[in-house]
Amino acid sequence: MTVQVEVLNGVTDEVVAAFGRLLPQLSTSARPLDTAAIGVLVSSPAVTVLLARCDGQIAGSLTLAMFPLPTGLRAWIEDVVVDEAARGRGIGAALTAEALRLARQAGARTVDLTSRPSREAAGRLYERAGFRQRDSRVYRYAIE
Repeated sequence: MTVQVEVLNGVTDEVVAAFGRLLPQLSTSARPLDTAAIGVLVSSPAVTVLLARCDGQIAGSLTLAMFPLPTGLRAWIEDVVVDEAARGRGIGAALTAEALRLARQAGARTVDLTSRPSREAAGRLYERAGFRQRDSRVYRYAIE
């Protein structure tokens, strides 16, 4: 079993099908992504979508957002998902390592992410990667 991580540069039927399979495993409320929606992600200069392949098949995804602020370039990891059938094979670790490498290469000062307390395996993965839990509150304003 080999895990390869690549930057998503174009939208194919394979990519649309992979997001159709992966996104419901990440969020029950997220709408399915079609070719146009994935194209918007790919074309955004602030977003890098990483795909992980396990034995040639897309088995995971991570979105890295990088943006300049007055305090410096910041990065944020979002929407990390590994196919349930492929978990425990180092795919999440490979995606995270590549995101950190890209953020470092771009000159980001920090990389942040959030993870639900119930996702204990994900929390352990992020801690092994060097993330530290911050004493902070996260607020969300839902635009409906």
